[in-house]
Amino acid sequence: MCANAKLVKGFRIDVDDGHDHAICLDLQPPSGTNMGPSALELAVMAHAGCYAAIFMMTANKMRMPIKDLEVHEEAIKTDEAGTVMEATLDIVIKADAPADRIQRIHELTLQGCPVGKIFEKASVKLKYNLKTET
Repeated sequence: MCANAKLVKGFRIDVDDGHDHAICLDLQPPSGTNMGPSALELAVMAHAGCYAAIFMMTANKMRMPIKDLEVHEEAIKTDEAGTVMEATLDIVIKADAPADRIQRIHELTLQGCPVGKIFEKASVKLKYNLKTET
């Protein structure tokens, strides 16, 4: 894995993975021009996306069909820490599955989510709210 960052103008920075994917980072006005998320917002977005991807990979391995999955993450940045110190993930899963199987997929997802592990090692307090619908 690699990442490249290139200053475009002001606080707008284009980042890429050295392959086929790129995204624009920026700050909100008055500092930036709001052309993209901040780097910290991207980290929170990566966490929600990682959880969703690992959940689906785990469900597929367990042959558990998932109709729909939504992850909403709300992170709190404190001024004294200068970064995210806690986050709550509200997860809505649509599946015809027993609650214990969904819970098992969730537990395996937590064990296998590399971005979640980064947040945990950074001592971010994480709370997960699971809601299953049929």
